[in-house]
Amino acid sequence: MAVFFHGLTDLPWWGYVLAALALTHVTIASVTIFLHRHQAHRALDLHPLISHFFRFWLWLTTGMVTKEWAAVHRKHHARCESGDDPHSPQVRGIWTVLFKGTWLYRDACANRDDIEKFGHATPDDWIERKLYAAHNGKGILLMLAIDLVLFGLPGLLIWGVQMIWIPLFAAGVINGVGHYWGYRNFECDDASTNIVPWGILIGGEELHNNHHTFGASAKLSYKWFEFDIGWMYIRILSMLGLARVRKVAPKLQCAGATLNIDAERLQAIVANRYALAARFARDLAHACQDELARVRGALPEVHAPDLPAKFKRWLKQESQQTSAAERVELEQLLANSPLVAKVYAMRQELSRVWLRSNLTREQLLQELHDWCVRAESSGIAALERFAIDLRRVAVA
Repeated sequence: MAVFFHGLTDLPWWGYVLAALALTHVTIASVTIFLHRHQAHRALDLHPLISHFFRFWLWLTTGMVTKEWAAVHRKHHARCESGDDPHSPQVRGIWTVLFKGTWLYRDACANRDDIEKFGHATPDDWIERKLYAAHNGKGILLMLAIDLVLFGLPGLLIWGVQMIWIPLFAAGVINGVGHYWGYRNFECDDASTNIVPWGILIGGEELHNNHHTFGASAKLSYKWFEFDIGWMYIRILSMLGLARVRKVAPKLQCAGATLNIDAERLQAIVANRYALAARFARDLAHACQDELARVRGALPEVHAPDLPAKFKRWLKQESQQTSAAERVELEQLLANSPLVAKVYAMRQELSRVWLRSNLTREQLLQELHDWCVRAESSGIAALERFAIDLRRVAVA
């Protein structure tokens, strides 16, 4: 009878809590390392042994098919924040994505044309076709039996936690909150946010803005205070010979300054454009603080207390990313401050280089050189320092 109630393990109440957290964390690690970084983005290679462990574990705990998950996620990146995005809270509403994310995922999986289009290069071996994809619901029933044998009646509750973990956190929190609330290191072309700087509970996926900015990076943390536990696991697997990282986000590095910017330095600037935009916004917004205070007092229309924060965000963005509502406020600000207008114009001129326009490489190099010369003679100390730093950007 005791075996029936407690299973093969007789744990205190906190032991069952730890068991549930441990089991769900393995599932989270499987999703972020295998499904997301390995399969959907090809940011790393995995040894067949560890790759198949992740596939088997996900079959037991989620019933998700690798091809379908990768396809839905790739479509999300390709159609982000549009009507074709499978789960954008900007389009469908935060509460819909947060609480109905599983249904949105199933609806996306029902579009077989998209699954074929976006689900390429995913496992298609015998066991995938005959077991994991053909009987994807049977794995979770097997997991229920295993939980009951190991933990007895408490195993039923543990199994329930396992079943809601991914729908709640991955389909709901990451797809919902991760495009609605949080902080942004980079102004990429969508609404993605970093929910918190410590990616532990959801395996590093909390750093969602970093991921959307550098989609092919195996590492989701970027700033020194951010922590990505999924990256820690990848590094351990790499040291054991079970993984090989293919790509990580470039880190801004500096070398000796040069008067003539060459092709390699141009490449480094383009690769680090998001970090450079963030640095430009930080340094120049701070330099314009007094001017912003003066303009805000002179213009009744521009009275928002968060104007400095808005201006910093506008300096991070390309001009087309600024909303129509904020564009009115921005234009009022620029019209009433030559200093702010100069800083903003200089930032947008860099876009011609960063966005890889139809100019030739030689023309881009000349434009970048001319920009640095104008910045260094602008009389704005922060802009002069930034131009010097731009000449020092090292090859990524």
